Amino acid sequence: MPGPSNSQLTRFHAFRLRLERHKPSSRFTAFLWEFGLFVFKQAWSCLFGGLLLALVLGTRLFWPHHAWLARYDFLFLAALLIQVLLLAFRMETLREAKVILMFHVIGTLMELFKTHVGSWTYPEANLFRLGHVPLFSGFMYASVGSYLARVWRALDFRFSHYPDRRLTYGLALLIYANFFTHHYLPDLRWLLFAAVACLYGRTWVYYKPYRAYRRMPLLLGFALVALFIWIAENAGTFGNIWVYPDQHSAWHIVHFTKFGAWFLLMIISFILVSLAHIPQAEGGVSTGAA
Repeated sequence: MPGPSNSQLTRFHAFRLRLERHKPSSRFTAFLWEFGLFVFKQAWSCLFGGLLLALVLGTRLFWPHHAWLARYDFLFLAALLIQVLLLAFRMETLREAKVILMFHVIGTLMELFKTHVGSWTYPEANLFRLGHVPLFSGFMYASVGSYLARVWRALDFRFSHYPDRRLTYGLALLIYANFFTHHYLPDLRWLLFAAVACLYGRTWVYYKPYRAYRRMPLLLGFALVALFIWIAENAGTFGNIWVYPDQHSAWHIVHFTKFGAWFLLMIISFILVSLAHIPQAEGGVSTGAA
């Protein structure tokens, strides 16, 4: 399979190759090196979201109450700057940035609807907003897309028994529609969970922390990512970025039922990222029809 073009390479790609050429002196040190590489690649993939989360918590603790710039506006401008720097220093590809922009638009549209029906609110005033939604909120969705796009590349994902991509696109549309229609029609999330299990139940993801590919059921990978998003959501509500109706009087942990919503939203994110990174089989051939 041909390698990526120069326009697709990032600075991380060259650095990663140097780390992967290291030759440990024993099986134990090889295990430690591989584990360290896996953690490093995961942390690198979380760079965009991690920086945003750090800014959310930092401004929650230290932002002046009477600052001339609203906190939400600072977060919006900071997120824009981070995105520009990632592209300028070739830490992200232009194709990935386009997918992340798509996340921002899709997320903002959902936010406009959800705040209108009272699912959650943004308690602070600011300038850069649409209706009741600060533009910064779209970057929180984009951070999920950024992670998936970066980890896909960093761990060189391959798949077995990947479903027909046309079916996955239809599934993404149904999940997205249900986030809106369940306010007026029966909630179909349990049927959607079943559809996810049917489509991806046989799929394994192969990932390469070091020199050898490891594997896990893709559904397990989805659940682990959704769990970490739920944890990040708790940090976001603690940071007073948005609050649910039952959090207005005092902050408390977001109910674990939200895990299901994040699981479904993460499925949409994964399918959107598959537009930029076409799923490859173990042998390097594109999987599924499209």
